[in-house]
Amino acid sequence: MSTEQGPRPHRVLVLNSGSSSVKYQLLDMTDSRRLAVGLVERIGEDTSRIVHTPLTEGAGGEREVTGRVADHRAALEAVAAELAKDGLGLDSPELAAIGHRVVHGGRLFTRPTVIDDAVLAEIERLVPVAPLHNPANLMGIRTARRLRPDLPQVAVFDTTFHTTMPEYAARYPIERETADAHRVRRYGFHGTSHGYVSRKAAELLDRPLAELNLITLHLGNGASAAAVRGGICVDTSMGLTPLEGLMMGTRSGDVDPAVVFHLKRVAGMETDETDALLNKRSGLLGICGDNDMREITRRMDEGDEDARLAFDMYVHRLKKYIGAYAAVLGRVDAVVFTAGVGENAAAVRQAAVDGLEGFGMAVDPELNAVRSGVSRLISPGSSRVAVAVVPTDEELEIAEQTYALVGPDTRPAPEGADSPVAPPG
Repeated sequence: MSTEQGPRPHRVLVLNSGSSSVKYQLLDMTDSRRLAVGLVERIGEDTSRIVHTPLTEGAGGEREVTGRVADHRAALEAVAAELAKDGLGLDSPELAAIGHRVVHGGRLFTRPTVIDDAVLAEIERLVPVAPLHNPANLMGIRTARRLRPDLPQVAVFDTTFHTTMPEYAARYPIERETADAHRVRRYGFHGTSHGYVSRKAAELLDRPLAELNLITLHLGNGASAAAVRGGICVDTSMGLTPLEGLMMGTRSGDVDPAVVFHLKRVAGMETDETDALLNKRSGLLGICGDNDMREITRRMDEGDEDARLAFDMYVHRLKKYIGAYAAVLGRVDAVVFTAGVGENAAAVRQAAVDGLEGFGMAVDPELNAVRSGVSRLISPGSSRVAVAVVPTDEELEIAEQTYALVGPDTRPAPEGADSPVAPPG
């Protein structure tokens, strides 16, 4: 009788489901190699588009399919079809799990979690504090569970990394009873990125993460800062929602809360309109009409005053958070730039650190000007505080956390698996 077994499952599919899009990556966890990446966008529209890129040896190049994709179920079915063309289908015995990015995990989800009905119910309960994100994440999860009900699926939360914040940093100074009744507190976001680049920065510096005080700056269209002591987040700029904190591509960041009341009184703006203003028509876009930092710096170099104002406001607020977190940490070993703007906008990095020599921070102009996709130091060798650029990889972080939880040596049953929440009572 043969005891030969089939291939051990070692692949993880990472899904990031938005309201009208699904981003995905398939990774081989034996060597953290990407096998395929892709995007389904404009779901529900006649102009839907699927862009799929297989990365296996001998595979063809990027493929694009256009035509209506009715809903998330159709989107994931399309993803499965594209993967199957490359021999990477969702029915493969080599697929170990599906990892889902979930933006808001509240206070209960302090680690990656195998998804069951109780977990789904809790994610749904958090919709009021994440109305733009959690509903889309839920659609992706429910669709994937229908397609592969036998497969472990894991939620990896943007908020998990920040659940270590002390209570005095996480609470808002409003009436406790009201705050507690409605879950009003600071949660923070971009946690997978802040956690990932903290570890990679320690490797770059060749020092134990437990010994380091870091300020990590995730600067993309959304932007956040974190103060990280010994690998533990002690403060972060985003709060109840991803609106608080730094000036961003289309989000305002910090504003006087009374702006909302003022606009209601003098302009008759209702809640939804003000929400759209602060989330979608503010930030860089609201000041200069562009939310692409490349275009803003180009315009600025040509003498455009609106672009200059937007850039200066962005950097001013960024510099304030660097200074604030230097005070929170007491000692800073490194400032770490990451994400689209942080990794590519040398002008932003230079301007953010200019004038902070008293904090021991400086940027070497030549090192800073080098474009590279690898982790690197951009500070002079004599600097007391290292300034680094560390490319983020949130998909790999999600895949690694998923595989660590449900890999072939630890894989639990998908339903009723260990979970930090009990079924709602």
